[in-house]
Amino acid sequence: MTSTLQRGGAPCSAEGESTGENTTEAVKRPGRWLALSVLVLAVLLVAVDATVLGLATPYISEDLKPSGTQLLWIGDVYSFVIAGLLVTMGSLGDRVGRKRVLLGGAAAFGAVSALNAFATGPGTMIAARALLGVAGATLMPATLALIRNIFHDPRERSLAVGIWGATASAGTAVGPIAGGFLLQHFWWGSVFLINLPVMAVLVVVGIRTLPESRNPDPGPWDLPGVVLSLVGVIGVVYAVKETAAHGIAWAPLIPGALGAAALYAFVRRQLTSPAPLLDVRLFRDRGFSAAVLADLLTVLGLSGLVFFLSQYLQLVQGRPPFEAGLAELPAAVGAVAAGLVAGRAARRFSVRAVVSGGLAAVGLALAVLTTLDRSTGYPLLGAALLVVGVGAGFSFTVTADVILSSVPKEEAGAASAVSETAYELGAALGIALLGSIVTGVYRGFPAPAGTPAAARESLGGALEATARMPAAAAEQTLSAARDAFVDGLTLAAGTGAAVLLATAVASWFLLSGQHLETRN
Repeated sequence: MTSTLQRGGAPCSAEGESTGENTTEAVKRPGRWLALSVLVLAVLLVAVDATVLGLATPYISEDLKPSGTQLLWIGDVYSFVIAGLLVTMGSLGDRVGRKRVLLGGAAAFGAVSALNAFATGPGTMIAARALLGVAGATLMPATLALIRNIFHDPRERSLAVGIWGATASAGTAVGPIAGGFLLQHFWWGSVFLINLPVMAVLVVVGIRTLPESRNPDPGPWDLPGVVLSLVGVIGVVYAVKETAAHGIAWAPLIPGALGAAALYAFVRRQLTSPAPLLDVRLFRDRGFSAAVLADLLTVLGLSGLVFFLSQYLQLVQGRPPFEAGLAELPAAVGAVAAGLVAGRAARRFSVRAVVSGGLAAVGLALAVLTTLDRSTGYPLLGAALLVVGVGAGFSFTVTADVILSSVPKEEAGAASAVSETAYELGAALGIALLGSIVTGVYRGFPAPAGTPAAARESLGGALEATARMPAAAAEQTLSAARDAFVDGLTLAAGTGAAVLLATAVASWFLLSGQHLETRN
């Protein structure tokens, strides 16, 4: 989800990018809207998978019995891996063909989803989520890059990006509702198997409707750069996660230092390479850098809430899965509505007004959620989630437009990968940092002597442990555990609110002078 100034472009061919001038045929490419429907299906695939995991977490916790740390790994290893590989996969699509990478990745995504469904232990589940990250890294950069190469009219491209973002938001609604229905009638693995029919339709229809595009002169593949980017991102994120969870220690600092050194070497290599994986000079564009930073911090501030909200609705308030899924619907509805009009709003007012205003709205809504308790009524929660959705829909859609249109179309894959890397890195860091806040507060809850250690690992573990305890002790333990979980959740919401409001202020200054207009 991301944005910048628009550049015109020529149509792409099956073998490369045309270098001719814009024409009416280029702007009004036949079949472009049908091709867009296939691309948004890929976005739907990823969004549904991300949301059903949160809904299924209580059931996975009960069945696989992960520790608190393993539960966080199940939640964020996908984001770790995908963040480390997005630049590589975006560059790969630029070189070998975005359609080829997209369809191959979609097929792999479906196959690995089955591995997630049939995981037999927390270690197996973490490995399956990591493999899913490898496949998922191929999808998002390819979809945005193909949009950049299919839609050459700036206003049409803004609408296409809005539809792309709105579909991702719709997936966050479809995921919990479909997942809630499946969880009430089948075992938890069924929520991952819903990826298979979507993947099948995507591949079959995509083969016939998507145009192929690639950089006609990509240069040699930079394998050392691939290794450096992967080691760098994963090393740094792992260090942040472990430090947030356990405090400062030598064990996480060593991979963190290694990751930082790898990222430094990666940047140096890209600056001197004649065919870089990522043209880091893109970050000299203030609008491009501001949009990327806004995305990263926004997702970081939201991720803790998103990951733990389903657990709050089910394990604290006692809602069944389907009802919990419906309860999260306002956020998706707001994001869809805002995404479809965000480009028009940014042209009428300004990029910085729409982005900063959207982020401020999200921050204020998160601040309201710091008042949550175990018995908070739905009107307050639903209204706050609606505001979160509207604000995020405006911000993410406009920043996506800014990032996409700030680069030549032959570098669309790499630029899209930067956009998605910021998103996934923000998700990983958000779950690690804000998730660690929730987990840390939760583990400190007072419990009677003899309470099993599993009860302090997660709220799902407490529910299972108290089922084997005497009634009075079980009620006391479970009440204290739920109170502690809510305390952690509200603290995470307050931290997220501070991050979002600070990002809104920074975006107002950094995005000054940015416009969604054609730039030749």
